[in-house]
Amino acid sequence: MQNFKITSTLNPAQWSSFVYDHPNGNVFQTPEMYEVYENTKNYEPIFLAVIDDNNEIFGTLLAVIQKEYSGFLGNFTARSIIFGGPLIKNNDANILDFILQEYDKIIRKKAIYSQFRNMWEWGDLKEIFIKNGFEYEDHLDIIVDLNKNEEELWKEVNTKRRNEIKRAKKEGTTFFVKSTLNDLHECYSILKSVYKKAKLPIPNINFFENILINTNNNTGLKLFCACNESKIIGCMLALVYKNAIYDFYAGAYSEYYNKYPNDLIPWEVFLWGKEHGFELFDFGGAGKPNKPYSVRDYKLKFGGELVNYGRFEKVHKPLLMEMGKTGLKIWQKLK
Repeated sequence: MQNFKITSTLNPAQWSSFVYDHPNGNVFQTPEMYEVYENTKNYEPIFLAVIDDNNEIFGTLLAVIQKEYSGFLGNFTARSIIFGGPLIKNNDANILDFILQEYDKIIRKKAIYSQFRNMWEWGDLKEIFIKNGFEYEDHLDIIVDLNKNEEELWKEVNTKRRNEIKRAKKEGTTFFVKSTLNDLHECYSILKSVYKKAKLPIPNINFFENILINTNNNTGLKLFCACNESKIIGCMLALVYKNAIYDFYAGAYSEYYNKYPNDLIPWEVFLWGKEHGFELFDFGGAGKPNKPYSVRDYKLKFGGELVNYGRFEKVHKPLLMEMGKTGLKIWQKLK
């Protein structure tokens, strides 16, 4: 019988190859993203891998503990998020069980709760999460198939949205892919205004800077921008990896809504993705089924398939969880 053990350190090249070759491998589980988390204010990465005696990898899990504040106050907002993980070789139930048990031993001392934001359907393996104390809840996503030709994609776009894309061009709004730190800072100013208005937290600028610095042609951060009169008026900060584009953060200045930046950008990103060999566009979170969500309504007007990969969540510190909810409400009122 094989002997398996947990490690928190791997040869980066070996780790990178495992993620890239895994059917569900994604940018959020890469060693590059570990480095980004490690160098971001109020973020702490947690990494685990299951290996055998020959150092062959059978599973990996990269989580990030996020806090809104440094020091003591940070303990009231510490949550652990796992995007697109863990990655388990051959979907082995025993390996999944092993890595979840080891993860729980570490994280219950560090975070108020953990949340697995799934990027595929776990099927029967959901029971392994539930066995380890995680609760499953439905959560939607929207996937656009970029293998379709441009005409097919255009037909799937809502008629009103197609008209607004045309209007954007008539209003002089243009699409660019930007790449400098100055461009990133302009985009971040837009996102800060959007998230402040929505009373939602947003990562520190150095989080995005760290990704951009480590970006190459095929992996990393892309700054998709809508410009009008040489000014960036809207943006989508997307992550690219393998065959996929992930909508990460997006928004536009409200005073420029009549220039239709939020209508133009997704469509132009589809076309850019096709031109550069990407096969799918992941629109990101679309809320819970049977619960009104305006963001989902907006995204669905660009076509795509509505999927329900769900989430797993476990509360490690119930009292702090309740205090944190109260603190969040106070923070939102102050904002």
